[in-house]
Amino acid sequence: MKMDNTEKHTEVGDVLLARGILTEKQLEQARRRQQRLQIPQHRAILDLNFASEEDTYRALAGLHKLEFVDPTTINLKKEVLELVPVKIILHYHVIPVDYDKGILTIACSDPLPFSEQGNLRLLLGKRLRFVLSTPSSVHAVIKKYYGLGAETIEQLRSDQVFKSLSNEMLIDLSNSETASTVEASVKNFVDQVLIEALRLDATDIHFEPFVKSIRLRYRIDGILQEIPVPNELKNVYDAVVSRIKIMAGLNIAEHRVPQDGRIAMKSTTEEYALRVSIIPTKWGESVCLRILGRQSLFLDLGQLGMDQDQQATMEKLTQLPQGMILLTGPTGSGKTTTLYAALAHANDVGRKIITIENPVEYQLDGVSQIQTNEEIGLTFSSGLRAVLRHDPDVILIGEIRDFETAEIAIRAAQTGHLVFSTLHTNDSISAVTRLIEMHIEPFLVGSSLICSIAQRLARRICRHCITQDYNIPSQVIDEMTESLNIPKKDIKAFIGKGCIECNHNGYRGRVALYEFFLMNEEIVDILEPGVKSSRIREVAKKYGWKPLRHHGWHKVHSGLISIEEQQRITYRIMDFPLVKKIN
Repeated sequence: MKMDNTEKHTEVGDVLLARGILTEKQLEQARRRQQRLQIPQHRAILDLNFASEEDTYRALAGLHKLEFVDPTTINLKKEVLELVPVKIILHYHVIPVDYDKGILTIACSDPLPFSEQGNLRLLLGKRLRFVLSTPSSVHAVIKKYYGLGAETIEQLRSDQVFKSLSNEMLIDLSNSETASTVEASVKNFVDQVLIEALRLDATDIHFEPFVKSIRLRYRIDGILQEIPVPNELKNVYDAVVSRIKIMAGLNIAEHRVPQDGRIAMKSTTEEYALRVSIIPTKWGESVCLRILGRQSLFLDLGQLGMDQDQQATMEKLTQLPQGMILLTGPTGSGKTTTLYAALAHANDVGRKIITIENPVEYQLDGVSQIQTNEEIGLTFSSGLRAVLRHDPDVILIGEIRDFETAEIAIRAAQTGHLVFSTLHTNDSISAVTRLIEMHIEPFLVGSSLICSIAQRLARRICRHCITQDYNIPSQVIDEMTESLNIPKKDIKAFIGKGCIECNHNGYRGRVALYEFFLMNEEIVDILEPGVKSSRIREVAKKYGWKPLRHHGWHKVHSGLISIEEQQRITYRIMDFPLVKKIN
């Protein structure tokens, strides 16, 4: 690989500036941060998110006359990995990537001082060649081949806690010193799992025990991804569960019934909470941790993914004096985030806003928030009655589940309150028929419901590796042409090739798809018990209503989501070609 010609530059920022990646203003800001915090300049640039990790480390490699290598793209051989002890790999954060003609190539996550290079040569007893990689890629390779928390297992091994017995690895907890070592190591392992989840922007953490192994999975951008862990984790898993129970204030002696709890956490940059759910299974207790309260919660309508018309409509809805606005969609589709963004836009000193939720997932300044507690009789319906006596202007109901809650919400929307809530339906129009099925009088639905909004979350194509997709199926081209009303030759779609920034998935982050349905007089006139969604849909189309799939094609064409993601989010089984109509 040819190294970059950076001899005339002395700093990483100079190289990135010459390549047009940084501006003069950004470089000055990075230098100020570098001096203030006494950190390397490349770290200051990455902290400010002025350049990608790969671009920054390629520049750094050129300055140090090192080759840049991405070990995640190399099929590493087991015999090469075994040339370096695990303890050295974890301590120095390096990866052996090649061994040829007596020279071992070592990928480092940062340039090593000459003294450290000399130490490694002595420890390994080999001729070494050093190359540079990004910390993320080295971390990913260590996690892939040794598992998350390998440091913990290695520490337990070095302290001789593991004892071999009948080809199985067991822990001797008979003495207090051993128990103390296990406790400290398990604490470190749980911390590593949480830190890694935050780094990857995961929303959920799943521990799942099986007969011979423990599976760890993170939900990232709505999709569960397996995270490798050391095989020996099975032997300390009970201690891991006990550690989580202690953090959540649960009963560590109870293993037969489900338990729920909450953990307040704080990292160096933000505060967050973990909602803990533990259930007993055949091979042990399964643990699910939901990460709440991250600072990444959007409170600006402009960041949610609405198009201009949808955003303008939403802004007008939040300023209405009364009426009901419903968000529909499955669990995990971002309804809460949208509702909170709407409340933030509606929040001003002249309005009283009260929410009743289960649970209160995010805290909003200036908003009175109530959490339901069915054990003491504080349900959505009973809480809502109390809220109405508290002189609110805007009310948020976490979810309409039953007739009683729906009826009180409808009455509130008719008596001078702006009501926001959620409902579990497949699309925006089904919200109308769902309320009628809950035995709400059609004329009450028509007079109180202003708008219902269907929502889904789609994975966003990584901005760093986006490229045009030239393999668009003909049926997709036909559908996009009809939906977008543009010539076939102008149809475009994009994919993510996969890079260091997106962990080679091709996706990074998520964007919401919205489908707005606005009530009008003609629709009100056709509402009656047993009215079909298809009838309402016919009328709504005359007034510009478009299905979620239509809005998805716009995001495909603009490069926000891929065709694959659009199909995953909006594909209907009735569109499947093997399903044929029976004459």
